Amino acid sequence: MPNLAKGSRKLLNAWAFYDWANSVYSLVIASAIFPIFYQALFKSAGVTTVVVFGGTIRSTPLISYTTAAAFLLVAFISPLLSGIADYVGNKKNFMKFFCYLGALSCMGLYFFSIENIHISLLFYFFGLIGFWGSLVFYNSYLPDVAFPEQQDRLSAKGYSLGYIGSVVLLLFNLGMVMFPEVFGFGEGGAASVKAMRWSFVSVGIWWILFSQYSFYFLPKGNKSGKKVSTKILLNGFRELKGVYNSLSENIQLKRYLAAFFVYSMAVQTVMLVATYFGEQEIDWGGDNAKTMGLILSILIIQLVAVGGAIITSFASEKFGNIPVLIVINIIWVGICIVAYFIVAPNQFYLTAGVVGLVMGGIQSLSRSTYSKFLPDTKDTTSYFSFYDVSEKIGIVIGMLIYGFIDQITGSMRNSILFLVLFFMVGVFLLLRVPRNKKC
Repeated sequence: MPNLAKGSRKLLNAWAFYDWANSVYSLVIASAIFPIFYQALFKSAGVTTVVVFGGTIRSTPLISYTTAAAFLLVAFISPLLSGIADYVGNKKNFMKFFCYLGALSCMGLYFFSIENIHISLLFYFFGLIGFWGSLVFYNSYLPDVAFPEQQDRLSAKGYSLGYIGSVVLLLFNLGMVMFPEVFGFGEGGAASVKAMRWSFVSVGIWWILFSQYSFYFLPKGNKSGKKVSTKILLNGFRELKGVYNSLSENIQLKRYLAAFFVYSMAVQTVMLVATYFGEQEIDWGGDNAKTMGLILSILIIQLVAVGGAIITSFASEKFGNIPVLIVINIIWVGICIVAYFIVAPNQFYLTAGVVGLVMGGIQSLSRSTYSKFLPDTKDTTSYFSFYDVSEKIGIVIGMLIYGFIDQITGSMRNSILFLVLFFMVGVFLLLRVPRNKKC
């Protein structure tokens, strides 16, 4: 296995390429094909509710609550596993485990059905855990492989590769769904649904196949150097507590994390529910037009996001990370307000374009800003575990609130409008972050 120097081009490319491998999950499963497939199952069955654990619930709150439950588990196990990985110095093996768990679970979605809703949701549940669990270790590699002056551009490069790679697979999947007869699935709506099932399998294969390049070149991980202890299982929580305690000595990092917790809660919620919103709230004029329109909207977001991540990277170099993040949060406020009123496909496309412009930017810049605020330490996994736990708990709160408002009001529009509050608070908290030369 090669031992590449920190900052070397090959090592940086290997790190960024994992975004190419795993981003197909966030696009095909979380954003595009699966939400359309999920709603199509309920529509074809002629039902809007399902009985789960003895209770009746609408389809959209059900997926919101399932997503929140998965993120809650990720938030709990992240410090446990990252602490163990740092302790024994093999975080790459943990990254592999979650990669394969997520990929195989995506393949399992081929069997998703309303009749077997519990096991079906379990595949969705573990797919999400695999994706986000692997990101805990992937993100923690950033300060290990890149120097501070390389991190903004490398983070943006990773997201850009992810957007491009996922679009390549989505276009292939779109061809399968829109022209199922060409791929041997037959004709009609049932054939398109079958094509969607096979698209889930293609995600798993893509994810496993392309991740091998990153796994080959990434280092095994930094050993903590501590003496072996029978309390190893609790080591991650101790390190997480240590990170929390260290925040009192790093007011810049502490205030940034508070801001990130709030605005990320809203960003991730919007990204996770956007397609469900478009499926229910936009007047597409027909099922075929709806399928094409929703996937086209996702493609617009992905393609614009590539440029958005790059533009944000250059803007942060000129104006600083925090000012750029403030402007992006203000744009998100406008997006949520506009989304409440849109009803036509063209309006949805335009909004999707603006979302893409700021989505890639806020994700890549948030990650690299946090990396810049870290103290000098080899224990990067614990710090990024804290970052990821903050993000996941925020998502749990955001999805629960979103699902609750959707359930009691019967409209996802009210839920979207409520997210404005989180972005406004995020702006206020970012204004309180002390500035320095790095940001």
